Amino acid sequence: MELAAYREQAEAFVAELGDAYYAHYAGLDDAFEVEQIYARHGALFSREAVERLGEASAVADAAAAAGAGGSDEEARRLRMLRDFAVEGHIGRATSELAERLAEREAGLRLDVGGAVLGFRESAVAQANEPDHERRLAIEAARLEATAASLNPLHREALERTRELTRELGWESYRALCAELKGLDLARLSRQTERFLAATDERYAEVLAPAVERTVGVGLARLTRADLPWFFRAREQDGAFPAGRLLRAYEETLAGMGLEGTAGGRVLLDVEPRPRKSPRAFCVAVEAPRDVRLVVAPVGGRDDYVALFHEGGHAQHFAHVGESLAFEYRHLGDNAVTEAFAFLFDHLVENPEWLRRRLGVEDGDGELAAHARASRLVYLRRYCAKLAYELVAHGETPPGDTLLADVYSRALGGALGVTWPTETFLSDMDEGFYVAAYLRAWALETHLRRWLADRFGPAWFEVPEAGAALRSLWAEGQRLSAEELLASLTGETLDFGVLVADLGLAPA
Repeated sequence: MELAAYREQAEAFVAELGDAYYAHYAGLDDAFEVEQIYARHGALFSREAVERLGEASAVADAAAAAGAGGSDEEARRLRMLRDFAVEGHIGRATSELAERLAEREAGLRLDVGGAVLGFRESAVAQANEPDHERRLAIEAARLEATAASLNPLHREALERTRELTRELGWESYRALCAELKGLDLARLSRQTERFLAATDERYAEVLAPAVERTVGVGLARLTRADLPWFFRAREQDGAFPAGRLLRAYEETLAGMGLEGTAGGRVLLDVEPRPRKSPRAFCVAVEAPRDVRLVVAPVGGRDDYVALFHEGGHAQHFAHVGESLAFEYRHLGDNAVTEAFAFLFDHLVENPEWLRRRLGVEDGDGELAAHARASRLVYLRRYCAKLAYELVAHGETPPGDTLLADVYSRALGGALGVTWPTETFLSDMDEGFYVAAYLRAWALETHLRRWLADRFGPAWFEVPEAGAALRSLWAEGQRLSAEELLASLTGETLDFGVLVADLGLAPA
């Protein structure tokens, strides 16, 4: 295998797929022709390519272990390429399903009390709906559509993924991801279980006051349908004016010597469109030269969090070293880019940032209390999702009925609300991405503390802090989250920092 040619074609594939993903999920193109893109680059993901890269990776790992000069980086790059090839092998086999899923989701229409809503825009409508009964109706329509129209395709994709995993020699998708991505899922599971246990006793104490202020009900009456409204927090709109959104983002970057477009390398798409995905995203079509940031405006605090989160991704990818290897610019451990995204969106709950950027004084602490409660919900939800996905992607996963029950019990138990079973197949991302999010939250806490220690609590106004971040971003994703933290502070990535950061550590 000619590795230089493989890498060149891989980069072309990533650019084509990123461009198509952007066009479809930004609501610019109804079609999502993934299958054609995979077909044009089929040689990248053939069984032969997967096996050859596996052999080359094993040889490089052996050379690195033996201390052969210059072999460590080649071994690192080959491990990333192998992961890319296997993921692509599965992606190609399920691309037709992914295409149908995306197009079906974009075209779905819901009848909610006589009003017709697009499936994607219904998520935004639910987040902005003040009436509890109406929120329940939107939720019911979404769940019904998910079960009837989307789950059959999700089920087929999951079964195909399991078949391919076994054909490639792994006993489970869990084992495949753990090996290829270098994930210690057992250790992460122990850490997340400890986090759930450590926050159990005070969960209601943290969440109940915020729920009562925002939703207007006691915690016992909170439903899954109310959570989008809770996160949306419309009562805070006065503190997060729509007209200040882009200026606040640009001023924050300017304070660090950065700019929103990163010299024209970042496209910022914040225009509302009927078929635009409600889930904000950033696509590095060709890092660092072509990065696209997409946010579907909902209003208020949510818009700020979404823009700053995706802005963290965009700044990271737009500042990777142009001469870096393809693998380090586009592949690697996504917990790293997610940590930078969380670093930026955490500013939206930083009292010093609120004061300096929005002129908001959180005198009674309600903004901070709501942000803390929201973060605790997200963290506990993802801890529960990890536990569920370890079962779903294990060697002997249960059938649909039992699996849906495991999902509902895990999520409902962690969050204290009745959780629907209908989303048990759609609420999973490829490649155990849940592990990337969880490790990123921990890494972000370490990074934020490191920046504050070096540059003060208003580090977001210090050009030297921007320079320090650019230095980290320049490495792309060459290092894993664990390696990055070790190189920066010598610490070990640990969920205990999250318990302390939430103010829930035992006295």
